Amino acid sequence: MKILVCISKTPDTTAKIAFTDNNTKFAADGVQWIINPYDEWYALVRAIELKEADPSTILHLVTVGGADTEPIIRKALALGGDEAIRVNADSHDSFYIAAQIAAVAQAGGYDLIFTGKETIDYNGSSIGGMVAELLGLPYVSMATKFDIANGTATIVREIEGGEETDQVSVPVVVSCQKGMAEQRIPNMKGIMGARSKPLKVQEPVAAEVLTSIISFDLPPAKAGVKLVSPDTPEELVRLLHEEAKVI
Repeated sequence: MKILVCISKTPDTTAKIAFTDNNTKFAADGVQWIINPYDEWYALVRAIELKEADPSTILHLVTVGGADTEPIIRKALALGGDEAIRVNADSHDSFYIAAQIAAVAQAGGYDLIFTGKETIDYNGSSIGGMVAELLGLPYVSMATKFDIANGTATIVREIEGGEETDQVSVPVVVSCQKGMAEQRIPNMKGIMGARSKPLKVQEPVAAEVLTSIISFDLPPAKAGVKLVSPDTPEELVRLLHEEAKVI
């Protein structure tokens, strides 16, 4: 079995967010970069568990980005990937990124393609579905459990108000979220071994860029707190009605 896990680079959740160039670009100076948690904790770790259960499994990683993504992909290799592929392109357009991943997947003939349910910076949740469409494969999103036997995957996914259990024959594209696996930390053996694992760089295939970022805006600053005396409940009602507009 061959598995491809999609890896993306995102700012650490504690990073201070700011923008430059008239609010058209993210200010990256001084930002700590990490593997997107949904890609790492759930998609990658579940793929590693499948490889541990069947050592003949081949586990590859793919990322779309510049050379600055290589420390992130090396960390992913340290967790347990066999080989990584970096598509040398810098784009925030979901379709363009999906087209690059689909080209890698098509060439590699993978049985499973795992993505995180979304990235924690752009929250697009669109890459997995686009990859599946470009490859003509079934797609199961928001997966919380994944098992496979005799070429058939059993997948539990989250739906409104409950869970749904699906069965699908491989190959298949799956987006993963909390519940799929438990977070792991690379050990020293893995870190040392990652240095010698193949990290192939390939140029992007021709693909349309369908969207562009016009500007970013930070959330409005939080207003000050107003304290209302317990002796004046009518004032609280007035504020909730006229200012907060919640009643």
